[in-house]
Amino acid sequence: MSILKVEKVVSGYEHMQILHQISLEVQEGQIVSLLGPNGAGKTTLLRVIFGILPLRQGKVYFKGEDISDIPPERMPRLGMCYVPQEENVFPSLTIQENLEMGAFILKAGCKPRMEEIYKLFPDLSNRRKSRAGELSGGMRQMLAIGRALMLNPQMLLLDEPSSGLSPLLVDIIFERIKKLNEAGVTIFLVEQNAQALQCADRAYILEGGEMKAEGSAREILKDEEIGRLYLGR
Repeated sequence: MSILKVEKVVSGYEHMQILHQISLEVQEGQIVSLLGPNGAGKTTLLRVIFGILPLRQGKVYFKGEDISDIPPERMPRLGMCYVPQEENVFPSLTIQENLEMGAFILKAGCKPRMEEIYKLFPDLSNRRKSRAGELSGGMRQMLAIGRALMLNPQMLLLDEPSSGLSPLLVDIIFERIKKLNEAGVTIFLVEQNAQALQCADRAYILEGGEMKAEGSAREILKDEEIGRLYLGR
């Protein structure tokens, strides 16, 4: 069953059109990767989906509901959370305080959920009282994902979680993403790193605001022309 559907979306900034008739679909329980070079429009599309950037044309559906005009502050209540690439933690707050901020709409106590996050990211558990601004890039990324997970979303939008990380930390991040998916979270993953295809079910290639290819992640990974043109192989 489709959990996210984007239909012929057109959007951009002021007088600049970035996205040109973009359509894609994410099935419930999948990891879907969107890859492309810098400036392809990947982050713009995430912002449109989450309601940060308005549509000019087209529709966005989440769990069958038209969310095209819904503001971003309502998205977590619907079951969708977004982890941006930058400015995704509160640097002056501790790890624990960041996770508590992530549970801002919960009426019940957040401690049980927080302990689940610590089990998923044990490195965070060991440094609960450390300020986020003191963390490495990899741990900041884990914290940002953990904060979004505090609301137990059905779907997570991730914007280049491997950006700027060492190969070892990239492996760890993708391993955690796979575990999240196995636990029932649907994931729409924007990346430049072709390694994202190894944990994905389906993939799309975006360039110049236009969809250039789509298919199973395995097909995209094996396609030599796509690899040469878009994945740096």
